Amino acid sequence: MKGMRKLLILYASQTGNALDAAERLSREAERRACPFNLLSVDQYDPSLLPQEEAVIFVVSTTGQGDTPDSMKVFWRYLLQRNLGQRWLSGVLYAVFGLGDSSYQKYNFVAKKLDKRLMDLGGTTIVERGLGDDQHPSGYEASLDPWLSSLWRMLNMVKPEFLPNGPDVVIQDTVLIDQPKVRITYHNIANDESHFSSASDLTCLNMQIGSARSMHPGKSSSDRSRPGCFLKMVKNLPLTRSNCGKDVRHFEFEFVSHVLKYETGDVLEVLPGQDSAAVDAFIRRCNLDPDSFITVSLREMDDHNTHDSRIPVKLRTFVEFSMDVASASPRRYLFEVMSFFATAEHERERLKYFASPEGRDDLYQYNQKERRTVLEVLEDFPSVQMPFEWLVQLVPPLKPRAFSISSSQSAHPNQVHLTVNVVSWTTPYKRKKKGLCSSWLAALDPCDGIHVPTWFHKGLLPTPSPSLPLILVGPGTGCAPFRGFIEERAVQSRTNSTAPIIFFFGCWNEDGDFLYRDFWLSHSQNKGVLSEAKGGGFYVAFSRDQPQKVYVQHKMREQSQRIWNLLAEGAAVYIAGSSTKMPADVTSAFEEIVSYENEVSAEDAVRWIRALEKCGKFHIEAWS
Repeated sequence: MKGMRKLLILYASQTGNALDAAERLSREAERRACPFNLLSVDQYDPSLLPQEEAVIFVVSTTGQGDTPDSMKVFWRYLLQRNLGQRWLSGVLYAVFGLGDSSYQKYNFVAKKLDKRLMDLGGTTIVERGLGDDQHPSGYEASLDPWLSSLWRMLNMVKPEFLPNGPDVVIQDTVLIDQPKVRITYHNIANDESHFSSASDLTCLNMQIGSARSMHPGKSSSDRSRPGCFLKMVKNLPLTRSNCGKDVRHFEFEFVSHVLKYETGDVLEVLPGQDSAAVDAFIRRCNLDPDSFITVSLREMDDHNTHDSRIPVKLRTFVEFSMDVASASPRRYLFEVMSFFATAEHERERLKYFASPEGRDDLYQYNQKERRTVLEVLEDFPSVQMPFEWLVQLVPPLKPRAFSISSSQSAHPNQVHLTVNVVSWTTPYKRKKKGLCSSWLAALDPCDGIHVPTWFHKGLLPTPSPSLPLILVGPGTGCAPFRGFIEERAVQSRTNSTAPIIFFFGCWNEDGDFLYRDFWLSHSQNKGVLSEAKGGGFYVAFSRDQPQKVYVQHKMREQSQRIWNLLAEGAAVYIAGSSTKMPADVTSAFEEIVSYENEVSAEDAVRWIRALEKCGKFHIEAWS
């Protein structure tokens, strides 16, 4: 028995792009009077799929071809053997993927999902679409044509879904009156606030948790309140001042309570926003920073969910949950702004930016220049948007993830990070800097600032002391391996431990040789990186000679040592920049296996794949 005829839109998002694309899909459905349900895959019971008439999936690929966290349970369900080839018989589906072609496993999740749905008997409405972050117009370059094909094909196979045909009919002015968000203002004197009786840290924790849990763009409710607070105790430069990069070593102490972490884990940091930028945004939008508000989704209004919400100051809400001065807004912001522009030339420009014809120009103006919401609003002074729309459309303030570069066995009350302080010049020669890294770099350990953080598992599992390791970590990719080596040094004091070979790479020996003394001390006097212990430390300085030398060149020089360790059951760990490095290093491993084991290139690729399958080949890369 089929349920009520509704188009089901399911999304699996890690950073929010797939949610944006799915929301765009739902807006287009709404404009075509097509009834729909929009859900994250973790809110949907996969056993109900055979009862659906048509399902659109919007899924992103994370890391090295991994499914987003929200999709893991759903994907496991789909892989069950007992679902036969006719399980989805009669169900129409379409898949749109979001990925980045600079990664080896480009859009892997969308491709796997499309094939699995077909194997289970589903019928595709339209060929899968693959959005690419590397395209000059971002993923929307593929999404625009894919959506028009989707509506055209859906109209042919299920005309009842689109009573007015595949083209837009409902005027946007009708829809623009209804933001998803409702804001309630509360009449509270400052000293009556819920937070006033709590201690400073508890109060800060409650304020951050309350502000972030109310933001409509939050990805999961359990991460609203910080897991713990840290206090910076060291902020040391690791690079020479004029070497062209600024990498820092940060040491933090636990202040609220000590949390257990393992080597290979990741620390997420909620960055502080520049208070001048927050104030400028509030002024530009004519808001009262001291008013107390609660924010709820309109569709949840009848569920009394906002009764339990603790009102927070409007400024607190903006500061902890709305990214006003670092992230670039989505195309939909420009579309909504065009309705609120009172100057004709601004309205025309905004409409053009929001149209398919203006997509490339918008990309140049917006994403390429990394314009912030504040900059965009200042460029269109006639636009006065209701705060509801701003809350809905300003990107949420996201925590930034960093590999932990310490071992808790070596530093029981501390956690260390190795951070590249990001800065760049845009095509129009505007100076920009990374929000979180530059905020951390500017912190003075003497100020005792409390840094809100969360600990979680990364992609690098903690190795056992008896497992031989081959580590490749150029640049800040060395961060997790500093923790690995500290940990193994502690273990080796009481037990015998397996050898470690580590390949590090940087530009110059005297400019950015991060942690030089640390690696050298462990590679001498029978340390855990010493050749005497079966290990080794090899470093590539790419710019210290006319021809470039990278980690993969050093690996080939140590081909036999690498093969000997692999033959002994070693695990491979690769960390660092996501551009070409993981692919180049993986190829070097394949060449070494082929040469040393005297097998064909194809067999070597299969050998490395098998290593990956049995959990002994790990990559953690970041852009």
